[in-house]
Amino acid sequence: MKWFLHKLAMMFGADPRKAAPTEETDAAREMKRFKKTPDQVQKRKEIIDHEHQYPLVSNKWRNMRWASIILINAMFIVSFAWDVQLVEGSMSASRFLGFHMADPNAALQVFLAYKDLVLNLVIGTVTVVLLWWIVGGRAFCSWACPYHLLAEWAEAIHLFLAKRGWVKDHPFHRGLRVVLWFIFMGLAFGTGYTVFEYINPVGIVSRALIYGPTVAVVWVIFLLGVEIFFSRRFWCRYVCPIGLTYGITGAVAPVQIKYDLEKCVHEGECRAVCLVPHVLEITKMGYASDTTEFIGPDCTRCGLCVDACPQEALSFTIRGLDKII
Repeated sequence: MKWFLHKLAMMFGADPRKAAPTEETDAAREMKRFKKTPDQVQKRKEIIDHEHQYPLVSNKWRNMRWASIILINAMFIVSFAWDVQLVEGSMSASRFLGFHMADPNAALQVFLAYKDLVLNLVIGTVTVVLLWWIVGGRAFCSWACPYHLLAEWAEAIHLFLAKRGWVKDHPFHRGLRVVLWFIFMGLAFGTGYTVFEYINPVGIVSRALIYGPTVAVVWVIFLLGVEIFFSRRFWCRYVCPIGLTYGITGAVAPVQIKYDLEKCVHEGECRAVCLVPHVLEITKMGYASDTTEFIGPDCTRCGLCVDACPQEALSFTIRGLDKII
């Protein structure tokens, strides 16, 4: 429980750390000792050298995610353009085949701003919370969010420029996101307006795709510029309160990324591609608390680490079923 609470605390800005001796299982402790034997050290070195010479190239999960984001947002566009009433509204609040859907973060702001609990808003919020609890909270970010797709492309440009020394990443403390979450909620309560929605790139991009762009798109372009030239994934890692809300929603979700300590050679390819690399600190030598464990709740279930790991030390699983199947 203490180790799980630490993973939860990382979502709120706590620094990653090694599992304390009291948090380690006997099996993990034995496995770590075994991995430090000369034969195992040499074996890992040979495996890593081979991987560097013949790198694994797989975009299976990335391609499925991109297709998911495009499909989900295309349903909004087509429904409005052709008036088929399949999905009405936007990513902030909508109706799917008549069922109300509401983004939990936006719904909380509406409640705080208007001090009124509307039944349809409650129904929509509960529906969305249940849906994203099942698939993993922040899976919304990597599998549905339209801004996330643009941010991934911006990140690719940033990495291209950084590799050539033309730009440098300027990270912020991840706790900033928590502070901003409370600020935006406070502003909604104090002003009577959902202030965050005016600058929320998720809603802006969603509405621009459905109803046509407005001047607010300039703000989105500015944010992407910040992510390309100044701070890698600035919005998603350090600002977005939506990601934090969904992270809390999916803290104990059934769908998880599972880490297998025995298979891991600790070369760090997974952390290099991860959208939220602090959740994969347990893949460093000596950090894990058990021989198999789930990645922390801030994980977006993007699958990039699964694609990047040639040892298959990371995999998608369903909590509980992983012990049966």
